[in-house]
Amino acid sequence: MAQLTQPQQTRAGAAGLIPRETAALWAKFDWVLFGAVVLLVLIGILFIRSATLDAVDPDLIGRVSSQILYAFMGFTVLFIIAAIDYRLLGALQPYIYGLLVFSLALVGVAGQVGGAGAQRWLNVGIPIQPSEIGKMLIIIALGQHLVRQYNKLDRFPTVIVSIIYMAVPMILIFIQPNLGNTIAFTVIWFAMIWGAGLRLRHLAILITVALLALPILWLNMEDYQRQRITTFVNPEGDPDAQFNVDQSLISIGSGGLIGKGYANGTQTQGRFLRVRHTDFIFSVIAHEVGFLGSSTVIFLIGVVIWRITRAAQLARDELGSLICYGVTAVIFFQTFTAVGMNVALLPVTGLTLPFVSSGGTSLLSLLFGVGMVQSVNLRRRNA
Repeated sequence: MAQLTQPQQTRAGAAGLIPRETAALWAKFDWVLFGAVVLLVLIGILFIRSATLDAVDPDLIGRVSSQILYAFMGFTVLFIIAAIDYRLLGALQPYIYGLLVFSLALVGVAGQVGGAGAQRWLNVGIPIQPSEIGKMLIIIALGQHLVRQYNKLDRFPTVIVSIIYMAVPMILIFIQPNLGNTIAFTVIWFAMIWGAGLRLRHLAILITVALLALPILWLNMEDYQRQRITTFVNPEGDPDAQFNVDQSLISIGSGGLIGKGYANGTQTQGRFLRVRHTDFIFSVIAHEVGFLGSSTVIFLIGVVIWRITRAAQLARDELGSLICYGVTAVIFFQTFTAVGMNVALLPVTGLTLPFVSSGGTSLLSLLFGVGMVQSVNLRRRNA
């Protein structure tokens, strides 16, 4: 194809045929990050299908179609958010924070009650879990808050204010009850304030206070939450709860190098492995496609984390970097936790394996986060 001369480019741009500024902007879109995310979502849909084959529970029957629907919505959101300047989102900080607190408070009033009596969902035509979307909203709000306090981060009162800022939504999430996402918010706060320049002396004080507060946290946890931790420490104390973990270990161990074959795992198709479409999806993958398949998933998530970290390094300002740090923290923490509980290194928490586990709002939230990272990428300084 013949290359247009400069005057031709100018006339074409003026005619709206080649919007050069838009083309230059989208040229920085990270296709490696996008490709890794697409592959993870496809893998998730495939193994949710395998985990729910021949299901008779109406909730399980619709899991695949639901995941596909949320994936389409999520990728649409990804491109819309990428097109919006993340600095504009930062400027909307008070409204975003207010929306987050309002939606979490609304859950307590009009939320739907799910498993174990947890009240976490709102029905807005489709079920939405505000605490999941909230992880991305708080990244924007906290990022802008920290940017405004950059010159005061050497003062301990500034750190305390940031904790109070986070405490309001965290308390609303904890009382749903939702301990997993409460911890996720804590991880987000730590990753972002560390990236903003948290002083080591302040960190030491906070760790000491946190350790002293652990008994208070324990007393305010639900019985089933305490049971998950005690079962992890003493598996013989609750054989029924430990059954899930044991079956997960059997599934992973029996998968070997290449697995039993897609949709052909005795542990999954025989229904020995419970909640296999959500909490134990990693075990399904390891069982059916073995070490090679499960390692591929970990590798792809590693690529996602690498590309987001790269975006943080190339960001043109502090807000862009902090947004990327926050999204990285969510993906890393949930991956570490999801895989850890599948191999009995951590208590079962219910957090999803990013982009893979069944969970529409979780997938939507993560794709929203990738959209924010792409927005930072599109406006980065030249590498």
